[in-house]
Amino acid sequence: MSTYDVAVLVGSLRRDSINRKLANAITRVAPPSLRFRFVSLDELPMYNGDLEANRPEAVNRFTAQCAEAEAFLFVMPEFNRSLPAVLKNAIDWGSKPMDRNVWRDKPAAMSGTSPGAIGTAVGQQHLRQILGILGASVLGGEAYLSFKPEMIDAQGDFADDATRKFLATYMERFAVFVHKLVGA
Repeated sequence: MSTYDVAVLVGSLRRDSINRKLANAITRVAPPSLRFRFVSLDELPMYNGDLEANRPEAVNRFTAQCAEAEAFLFVMPEFNRSLPAVLKNAIDWGSKPMDRNVWRDKPAAMSGTSPGAIGTAVGQQHLRQILGILGASVLGGEAYLSFKPEMIDAQGDFADDATRKFLATYMERFAVFVHKLVGA
């Protein structure tokens, strides 16, 4: 199987974000056919159509990094039963102008964690809807987790075998999905 470039977008700017920890741990259990690189969202200004004529360098850098990716992994918390504003803002920048929409026709997977009982289930449904409208192909199934402090160990690995196996299987499915859509 070929190796595919996967851009990881973490929808949290917190230094000690549990979703950043989750994203790092997920990339460690994924098959070697997926090569991950994290794309930063922290320098993006809020989307403003007035900036389109002369896009800020941070936007150009972000969209270029996303355009190069063959697939995307979104890992996010849930804010008010939706996705965080920082992630929605990044998606908006990447979708414009429509003829250069970086999400179109690319495979995507998503995961997320929060301390709540339903993890990020509702926020992921909203993200799935947005990505679908923009033409991304989103992997079916769900990978949301209720975060427990002992879920990820001091080395950044999943401490629990069941969680590790669940997310390794999800990433194996994603690898097959990417291979089917992107090809060899």
